[in-house]
Amino acid sequence: MLTSPRAAGTAYLTFTRSGADTVLTRAFATSPAKLIATRGRGPTCWVYSATLGGGLVGGDDIQMHAEVAAGARALLTTQASTKVYRSPRRSRQMLDATVDGDALLAVVPDPIVCFATADFIQTQRYDLHADASLVMVDWVTSGRHGAGERWAFSRYESRFDIRRGSQQIFFDTVVLEPNIDSVVERMGQFEVLMTAVITGPLVAGAAAGLVIDVSQAPIARRADLVVSAATLRDGGAFVRMAGTSVEQVGQALRRYLAFLSPLIGDDLWSRKW
Repeated sequence: MLTSPRAAGTAYLTFTRSGADTVLTRAFATSPAKLIATRGRGPTCWVYSATLGGGLVGGDDIQMHAEVAAGARALLTTQASTKVYRSPRRSRQMLDATVDGDALLAVVPDPIVCFATADFIQTQRYDLHADASLVMVDWVTSGRHGAGERWAFSRYESRFDIRRGSQQIFFDTVVLEPNIDSVVERMGQFEVLMTAVITGPLVAGAAAGLVIDVSQAPIARRADLVVSAATLRDGGAFVRMAGTSVEQVGQALRRYLAFLSPLIGDDLWSRKW
């Protein structure tokens, strides 16, 4: 059930092809959601999503809808990590995106950081045309481990649903709930968990190469960084990574997604890692 276009926390984005450029033809958000377009026109449009106060508080419900029209290229990212503040009330975040033929959508945010006792659920759904391309990254940290909080939130849930035409090519759910499971013991030394999907004609070669590179990499006992990769039913790649720090996983992510910089017009991580 769709919320009202002016309901609190709703956001709408439309990216349209105009000649050789992509033009941001719609950008609308209601508080606490915020949209910052640093490149509203160019070969690829860059939009930073944010929230009032830099994070989510209990009861927040962010619902973002994005449309990338045929031939357009769009990047959706964040300026910093998304904090989920402590609260007995649940906060939610949703992204529903449509990507048309010969278009590219890259969703590459900074990680989610859940404070102790935070309760957070997010859902991402992507409807892809047969010739659409998608790069999606989602990652979460153990929390404020420097303050002694490691996987101490009440619940973290992240759902992904990616469809190409009528065919579902990826469906996955990550649920971490310390109240009913030994999350700290299961995670061991790891502080970061990341999921990524790379699919579509514009990134097909990179996806295939990434699966090969990961499958051929040596496996070390008790490694600080663990990476797995598999081929999706449409030829794309699914990647999962666990590491001991945000910087470590961020640097690995930058290496694996080096192919993205020419597609979006710049190095997204040059000022971060």
